[in-house]
Amino acid sequence: MQVDRRAKQIRRHAMHGAASEFEELSDLPKTLREKLAASFRWSAVELEREEASADGETRKALLRLADGHHIESVLMPHHGARNAVCVSTQAGCPMACAFCATGEMGLVRNLTAGEIVGQLYAVLDDVNASAQEMRVVFMGMGEPFLNPDGVSGALDVLFEVVSPRRVTVSTSGITPVFARFASLKKRPNLAVSLNAADDETRASLMPIDRTYPLDGLLRAMREWPLEPRRPLTVEYVLIAGRNDSSADATRLAKLLSGIDAKVNVIP
Repeated sequence: MQVDRRAKQIRRHAMHGAASEFEELSDLPKTLREKLAASFRWSAVELEREEASADGETRKALLRLADGHHIESVLMPHHGARNAVCVSTQAGCPMACAFCATGEMGLVRNLTAGEIVGQLYAVLDDVNASAQEMRVVFMGMGEPFLNPDGVSGALDVLFEVVSPRRVTVSTSGITPVFARFASLKKRPNLAVSLNAADDETRASLMPIDRTYPLDGLLRAMREWPLEPRRPLTVEYVLIAGRNDSSADATRLAKLLSGIDAKVNVIP
């Protein structure tokens, strides 16, 4: 019982408090704080460098993992009252999308649930904000659906402090994994990176289309269990001369017919 009580105290500090070291957990005995500090790291990530946009509203953080690898998280303005924190799910990425610099790195490894959630708190600590003030989007480095264990574990923790309606997970279309996330008792919002309305164009931009083409992806999108006022988001990066014609727009509209979705057009 004592161990369980102490664990709950530590969890409360980690999720809701402002502590940055075990030493700051003043409601724990000093000897216990010393043992914890000797055996564990308070955070799974450490802020190494930050860059701000010209207007100061967007801030990109370079974070170091315990094994020395690096990932990025971004605090960015969002329509409505809350800003959004964009977190990574992998160090590097295996998807090799033509428009994404991270894909040039290849995959280093999956992130743990702690490393994913740790990004949120590292960014929040830096700007002196709370998780309740934010939206969280899994749209950073990596493909979330290729790390389902880490992402599911992170969602379990996040949903203690952030409403599922304010959490979005993005995928490039790993069709077989849709069912796993659709079956969650508490589901995040779903965003699908589409970027083209035909397989030939999409495969030239996103090699994953050769493995999971549009027909199966669209079927998985239609089967996703939607709740009221929670449409799917379709992400569409405009690339001059590749997918940005009026004909492309018409094909996209027809492709998404019957799907409750909003299209996020990204210049």
